[in-house]
Amino acid sequence: MAKPSDELIQLCRVAVEAQAKATSETYSEDGWAPWRAAAEAFQQAVTDEAAATGEDRGKLEQAAKKAVLHPEPDESAS
Repeated sequence: MAKPSDELIQLCRVAVEAQAKATSETYSEDGWAPWRAAAEAFQQAVTDEAAATGEDRGKLEQAAKKAVLHPEPDESAS
């Protein structure tokens, strides 16, 4: 499994949060602009990180999304 950087995971988190905010309100161009910008920043970062590390771009994107949407339980909290 690809290992996304903390920065990539954070950019993914920002995009997911922006999506949740945009879709929770009535559609407006201005309301969705932050989501589009965050998603574009995340996608560019995935492309850049894949090129820099040699990781498969799709697997890197999946790993970042999994880390944000389905995080592993914190075992130190046990």
